[in-house]
Amino acid sequence: MAKRLPKIDSFGFQPGRRLAGKYVFESLLGGGWEGEVYKVVEIKTGIPRAAKIFFPQRNARDRAVKFYATKLDRLRDCAITIQYHNSETIRYKNMNLTCLISELVEGELLADFIRKQPGRRLQAFEALHLLHAIASGLECIHNFGEYHGDIHTDNILVRRRGVHYVVKLVDFFHWGAAGPSKIREDVIQLVGVLYEAIGGANWYAKQVPEIKAICCGLKRGLIARRFPSAGRLREYLESFEWATG
Repeated sequence: MAKRLPKIDSFGFQPGRRLAGKYVFESLLGGGWEGEVYKVVEIKTGIPRAAKIFFPQRNARDRAVKFYATKLDRLRDCAITIQYHNSETIRYKNMNLTCLISELVEGELLADFIRKQPGRRLQAFEALHLLHAIASGLECIHNFGEYHGDIHTDNILVRRRGVHYVVKLVDFFHWGAAGPSKIREDVIQLVGVLYEAIGGANWYAKQVPEIKAICCGLKRGLIARRFPSAGRLREYLESFEWATG
């Protein structure tokens, strides 16, 4: 009989604790269903990194760690993905936990960014500019034959750089091999991000035609036909004609 893994909902690692003798915990960055992400500092260099530590019940036989490390390494040339560095082992309550060390990304969750904007939403042009940045990055992922699978405003890190948005996708979801249906689902979810960014149902009726032409009333079939890939969405954003002044 397989050994039952303990159920853990939070680690509570405190600042100053060492990780694998190479890093020092500084602060908790966030947590979710799979585990927690901490800001750590490399002892020898003082360089800040991010450490994702999986709850043992979500990482049986290190399957989740191997999945993430393999996918991030495969997508290392995609600017929208976080750069994976290495794995480490930490001892916790008589258990060995494997964690992933990656670059520390500046920015904030898109959900928090949107809430800070006037009216807690983005204006149409700004929202489309952000959508283009995400679609361009997602196109790179799709070109590698991969997909994300769980795109929403709590899985996107964003910051402004000049007139541009710098975006990173986090928490890739694993529900089978990549294929056309997974690609389409990524795009449908991305259109949902646009819908949320412009204020959702409370503001949709007042949106300009250019927004409605992309959101398609959130009708999945219509979105999939109009934008079967992130590349098609990116091309549309670069070429459509504005009907409004």
